[in-house]
Amino acid sequence: MLKTIMSATLVASIFASPALAADDIVKKPWNDIVAQAKKEGEVVWFYWALQPRFRELTKGFTEKYGIKVTIPDGTVDANISKFVAERSRAEGDIDVMSVPGDRLPQVDVTASLLGPLDILPSYSKLRTKINGGDGKGYAVAWWGNQTGLAYDPTQVDEKKLPQSFEELTAWIKANPQGFAFNDPRGGGAGNAFVQTAVRLTISQDNLKAGNYQAAWDWFKSSKESYGFTSSNADSLTRLNGGEFQLVAAWEDHLASLQKSGEVDKRMKFYIPKFGMPGGGNAVGVAANAKHKAAALLFVDWLTSAETQNLFAKEMGASPVNSDAQGVQGGVPAEQRAYSVDFLAIKDADAVKNQFLEKIVLGK
Repeated sequence: MLKTIMSATLVASIFASPALAADDIVKKPWNDIVAQAKKEGEVVWFYWALQPRFRELTKGFTEKYGIKVTIPDGTVDANISKFVAERSRAEGDIDVMSVPGDRLPQVDVTASLLGPLDILPSYSKLRTKINGGDGKGYAVAWWGNQTGLAYDPTQVDEKKLPQSFEELTAWIKANPQGFAFNDPRGGGAGNAFVQTAVRLTISQDNLKAGNYQAAWDWFKSSKESYGFTSSNADSLTRLNGGEFQLVAAWEDHLASLQKSGEVDKRMKFYIPKFGMPGGGNAVGVAANAKHKAAALLFVDWLTSAETQNLFAKEMGASPVNSDAQGVQGGVPAEQRAYSVDFLAIKDADAVKNQFLEKIVLGK
């Protein structure tokens, strides 16, 4: 019996120790956290996209603090699966974890992340909600992205760009196959456009009830006039090739392809007055991180106004720190006001599933 009690006590202490250490570090003065981070000397960041580019950009953190940043290869699904699988370990392989905002519920932020993060010096300038997900103070937005319409100014009169949904509908019918959006299964730009059409064609009561029929009627009535591509990249590639003049797109994706030379720099992007969703990714520190102090310092650097401006300049990201200025020549500040939230996750899933069933499969 005594052996059983001792074993249970030992197990409890093993699983309690990461939480205790987590509580200890968030109570330390920020200067002490910085000093400890430098002693740890390393931080491992799990992020699934553009790893080679971010390995270059995070050298700025290493140069500033002398802390090595490791970004392993991996997909978003593989990273989340690993993170969830390691929750019971006293010490995991992941220090800093990034997820799309709408997948925060899969992470169980208050149970598996270090926090609250209000110890970060710029916390009051940050967002804890993004893309339909809520970090609850344990995760914050670090990457903002915006959907809108990309266009070829040599083919479209910029003074006559559609600004209302009625104007877009008329433009689509007056310019058959001039506009396109992608299959939602091939990227978020298409999903954003489908949500936009739903939001602007049905009432709030019908949205709450899951009755999207007015939106499906709109798609069916316009089906012969719009193009339907396989992915975000496919839309922009075909815009670049002259097949389309106006496509649903991500601002940062267009900027990235223009920087790499895959899309001509003459292509432009705008957020119409009828509004399109803005989203992004969140970041937090694993409660069982090996390098907790370095992870906290890295999250602070990642979300700082300086780094947010860097991401805006180099990759077309939408800053998520309210002190960041973004990039001159980018989307005008007044257009940012037209950004709307993505639908709540439950509604977003229902809209996507019905769209695929009723419009793509035609059931």
